[in-house]
Amino acid sequence: MKDLKIKVCGMKYPDNITALSDIKPDYMGFIFYPPSKRFVGLDFQKSDLNSMDEEINKTAVFVNAHFHEVVEFSNIYGFKTIQLHGSESPEFCNELMGKGFKIIKAFGIDDSFDFKTLENYKGCVDYFLFDTKTVEHGGSGKTFGWQLLNNYQFDIPFFLSGGLSLDNLTSIAEIENPSFYGVDLNSKFEIEPGLKDIEKLELAFKILRN
Repeated sequence: MKDLKIKVCGMKYPDNITALSDIKPDYMGFIFYPPSKRFVGLDFQKSDLNSMDEEINKTAVFVNAHFHEVVEFSNIYGFKTIQLHGSESPEFCNELMGKGFKIIKAFGIDDSFDFKTLENYKGCVDYFLFDTKTVEHGGSGKTFGWQLLNNYQFDIPFFLSGGLSLDNLTSIAEIENPSFYGVDLNSKFEIEPGLKDIEKLELAFKILRN
């Protein structure tokens, strides 16, 4: 399996953040979308991130938030990477890039998804993230047909998300798209929404990094 980046998303509890930091994912995601079961919460503090290894890429996740909210919250907490999980336009993404942020633009994938619609995002994002299409904007624990990724023809790197688990991680070795950059681990590695099972993640990291 090639050198895939590992992103763990939906973190919210300080002790859990510390424990995950110790096993060194490449990216750690925090959800700023109140309807989500993994919303960081109103009591989330910048100090909750103090235990994180500085080499881990802290990522703020937003869904159809106002531009000023994305910038303000990202600056308050010191996020350099922003993941946009709604219907944000290429112009919106480009404006954020102009503010110095790295941009991950997420898309829900199903059998009818047309990858040509991503053309307008070229030059406006650093990465794509392909998740299973649901009304909840991610975290469904469901996979999509990974053979659809053969239809992706751009050179913008992408993350794979949606239902990744210990049962199917070895199968991602079959994905041969050269732009496959990383995996996004979430609901299948939880004790409850927002609380990650570190032992399961340690096993996943061994699979992915061997």
